[in-house]
Amino acid sequence: VSVTGTFDADFLKILVSQKQLGAGYRIITPLVMENRTILVDRGFVPVAEAPEPGGAAIQVLQTIVGNLQWPQETDRFTPEPDANENIWFARDVPAMAAALGTDPVLVVQREPTELGSSLTPLPVDTGAIPNDHLQYAITWFSLAAIWSLMTFFFLRRRPAANKS
Repeated sequence: VSVTGTFDADFLKILVSQKQLGAGYRIITPLVMENRTILVDRGFVPVAEAPEPGGAAIQVLQTIVGNLQWPQETDRFTPEPDANENIWFARDVPAMAAALGTDPVLVVQREPTELGSSLTPLPVDTGAIPNDHLQYAITWFSLAAIWSLMTFFFLRRRPAANKS
């Protein structure tokens, strides 16, 4: 989808981890459009570079290209958000929308919009899923071969009949 609006100064930080980068946050910001306000997942930022609350809103009209998403990340084991630190532990669209006063719609940004921003968009795609099928096949067939050899030697080593 493509949406156009201005970013509000409020935001939420969702604690996540990225392979090779470590811990960081997804930054969720309200996007104020002509007739409604929605949530935008702007991307990943390392913990050390996380924005501080109370910044200024970005009043430049921006066009965001991304995917509509209703993630199913929360369950009964997900901790409640830490309101003091503004840290959430999963993307819970209805709860985030209530906290930021937006419509319960989340767009996950695909491409960066600001030059020099430390935010790295995490688009919805299959590019980050590793293809380790060959490694899995080698592992399981090796285990099967080893198990077969062990069984063969176990059966060959039957105890001799008692000679009394």
